[in-house]
Amino acid sequence: MRARDLLAAFPTVTLDTAVIDAARLLADQDLPGLIVVDDRGLPSSILPGTQVLRLAVPGYCQDDPALARVVDEEHADTFLTSLADRTVREALLAQARELPVTDPEATALELAALMARTHSPVVAVVSGGRLLGAVTLQALLDGLLAT
Repeated sequence: MRARDLLAAFPTVTLDTAVIDAARLLADQDLPGLIVVDDRGLPSSILPGTQVLRLAVPGYCQDDPALARVVDEEHADTFLTSLADRTVREALLAQARELPVTDPEATALELAALMARTHSPVVAVVSGGRLLGAVTLQALLDGLLAT
């Protein structure tokens, strides 16, 4: 099984996309993350859904999870509103990491190793200087467990 066999069209965002729009895209299409593309349409980063949450969840709740329990339900249900004026650029981690990108000939084991190494549930597939789509963790596991 190769990346080309598991490949699916995948939505992309740019660094300037509103992060609330990225969150909606994640939710509407039930995605684990999004591919962030540069001006040429090539992957520059992967934005896992957890990074969107990291940007939205108040720092004091991340530092001390017990504090999240003291926030009343009405306010706890609206924490995503803090994303209103933020961009994808702000949601990405500052430190450079290996980009989870491969070619269509990558094997299932190569995909799994790349996902594990980069902690990414999405691998962008590029060939001939253009983005072909992505392989998700779900597609990889479905493919492996079906054999």
